[in-house]
Amino acid sequence: MNLDFPKAEIHLHLEGTIEPQTLCELAARRHIALAEEEVAGRYRYADFPGFLQAFKWVTQYLETPEDYHTAALRMLEKLSRQHVVYAEIYFSAGICLWKGMEVEPIFDALEEARRQAEADWGIRARWIFDAVRQFGIEAAERVFRLAARWQHRHVVGIGIGGDEKRGAPAMFQALFEAARSAGLRLLAHAGETTGPEFIWETIRKLGAQRIGHGVSAICDPALIQYLRDTQIPIEVCVTSNYATGVVAPEAEHPVRRMFNAGLLVVINSDDPAMFGTTLNDEYRRLVERHGFTEAEISVLAQNSFRAAFLTEQERQEFLKA
Repeated sequence: MNLDFPKAEIHLHLEGTIEPQTLCELAARRHIALAEEEVAGRYRYADFPGFLQAFKWVTQYLETPEDYHTAALRMLEKLSRQHVVYAEIYFSAGICLWKGMEVEPIFDALEEARRQAEADWGIRARWIFDAVRQFGIEAAERVFRLAARWQHRHVVGIGIGGDEKRGAPAMFQALFEAARSAGLRLLAHAGETTGPEFIWETIRKLGAQRIGHGVSAICDPALIQYLRDTQIPIEVCVTSNYATGVVAPEAEHPVRRMFNAGLLVVINSDDPAMFGTTLNDEYRRLVERHGFTEAEISVLAQNSFRAAFLTEQERQEFLKA
């Protein structure tokens, strides 16, 4: 099928876009011999905790602003080749702080990559600062403060990811309230490895304006009704869910049922290099494996702009393109 239509990607982790060849290049900058075969082996997981360990392993090779610039520019170039015209990208500022790194020069490098990509390929990008649940409240607060400080530098939102089972939404309620007051948009991974009650709590306690993954929502008819009525976007990442074992290999992914139920479903690649996918692959697999028609694919592409943190004028420009 023809996938050369404008689309947005709004659930994409910068660190998870680093291809094995690029990771080997980053390692070589520190005189570390890293084979692509080793990276490919690390990019295979038995379960979600295994994925988190692999993600952590990748970040050890991101040490300098130059490393982040390389990763961001290659990510944006690859997106532009897929006719992605707008992207909202998670940047794991929480991991940088955990490693004791100075975030500002790194973010300067990311902004330079964003400007260069827009000038060279026309793709527009924005940043979402991502905190890590299991690092605790104080660590998350540092990330939230940076996001609020740099809103004028294309930071549109604040998110929280990591191990859901080690950081209940209520823990971060005060931080999300402060972020909302500061003008940030609010996101959270929820219902990826936990049940629908976690999604309810994320909505009620954090006021999340988009839900990352939300796989378990399908288990609760009342939640499905609520999500349909409110049109809170669900950032669905099908290949990711299979790769991490969130959805069993033989099981049907709930994306079809979510879409049929009238939810505002948005298709994303999450950590594409680490899952062997691309955004175009995600759309293609919906047709080949989950019974989506080309007309429904067009709706999903439009949803990507409807759910994005754009001004209404920007949204209409993209939808009319």
